[in-house]
Amino acid sequence: MTSILIAVFIIGYLLITLEHPLKLDKTVTALIMAAALWGLLAIGFHTGWLDIIGVEKEAFNFAASGAAGQEAFDTSLLHHLASISEILIFLICAMTIVEIMDLHRAFSVVQDFVRTRSYTRLLWIIGTLAFFLSSVIDNLTTTIIMVSLLRTLIPNQERRIWYAGMVVIAANAGGAWSPIGDVTTTMLWIAKKVTALGLMEHLIIPSLICFLVPFGVASVFIKAFRGSSEFKTDENDEEMSLLSSRTMFYLGLGAIIFVPFFKTATNLPPYIGMILALGVVWLVSEYITPHEDISDSEKNLYSAKRALERIEMSSILFFLGILLSVAALETVSYGIIHGGEQAGTLRYFAEVMHAAIPSREITSTLIGMASAVVDNVPLVAAALGMFSDPIDDRLWHLLAFTTGTGGSLLIIGSAAGVAAMGMEKIRFGWYLKNIGWLAALGFFAGIAAFILLKPSGG
Repeated sequence: MTSILIAVFIIGYLLITLEHPLKLDKTVTALIMAAALWGLLAIGFHTGWLDIIGVEKEAFNFAASGAAGQEAFDTSLLHHLASISEILIFLICAMTIVEIMDLHRAFSVVQDFVRTRSYTRLLWIIGTLAFFLSSVIDNLTTTIIMVSLLRTLIPNQERRIWYAGMVVIAANAGGAWSPIGDVTTTMLWIAKKVTALGLMEHLIIPSLICFLVPFGVASVFIKAFRGSSEFKTDENDEEMSLLSSRTMFYLGLGAIIFVPFFKTATNLPPYIGMILALGVVWLVSEYITPHEDISDSEKNLYSAKRALERIEMSSILFFLGILLSVAALETVSYGIIHGGEQAGTLRYFAEVMHAAIPSREITSTLIGMASAVVDNVPLVAAALGMFSDPIDDRLWHLLAFTTGTGGSLLIIGSAAGVAAMGMEKIRFGWYLKNIGWLAALGFFAGIAAFILLKPSGG
């Protein structure tokens, strides 16, 4: 019976990776997979075909434990749902803040920072903006903002796709060192595997190197980034921005950055801080004036309610499906590990992996490389169930880095890459040939820096 659950998960995983060729939204697969796994788990448990691992890591057999086993099953499902809900609430609030900012054209403020005629200098300005902006908002939104900005600056599409490819590297590197910069780092933070300060302390330098190395090489050896030109500037800059743009830009970023400080001060879960941040931004958006002589009907176009309509709920439901699916595998008992202890499927495979590959650095690197092909959310979700290392252990920091930056290796390996691919019609083969090797340089240089800065046992 356990083999059937694993087979369902593998098939679902494959369908998710083949989303584009099959033209089947991965959210559909994730939701069906989650319900199927928990349904099979319930049937198998109640018929005595399989055991489960409770919240306290105890094994339960329904025939032997009866009511206690049923209670353990219900408690386990509620426990996982509560953990997943923390992540989803955090993401919904963060996404709403970003959408409110976008409605007020807050990101037009970014264009003020780009004033140069040098293609090389433009590369560094765009990369630096993408790196630091993605540490506050998600790498997907950052990439969309940067590519949109590039369209106003570089009319030549052949040259522009080089910059778009480099933006993907910078955005993914920037999101890896911040607890609010990437979904995977947020997952690790909320799951209490890393602290905000620990993550920033140990990953800021590897992430910077992951960004600086490919940009340094590209600025020297890639022809598209040499020379100078009179870049396009929008003559209607003032019309593009609103009276509220600058205020909402700094308020939105400040509200999101405030969340880790709120958690540190109160020791409350991060989603409480993000709820407060959304409340403050929402409050200001109710009273701020986007432009003069605005009517009530026009003001609705800039409201938080309008922002909620723009949230990509399919992504939220995808996370729900994936995380519930992984929770099912974590709950079902697979076999006996050392000490005679029964372990869930993920924990059992972690023990097998550790026996085959004793180096955690190699394991984390392979998982990071896999994230270029497979979505990094389920990979990190699986790792949370596989490993039981303490908070701020080097494993979690390295895993955050590799899964956050490994997606840059392929254009389809991250949300940022897929966004750039769609916006600029970047071909898979072109990215692999021209940008992939630069991303690989940064990826492995960052891992090397992490190992040197935080050696085993450090």
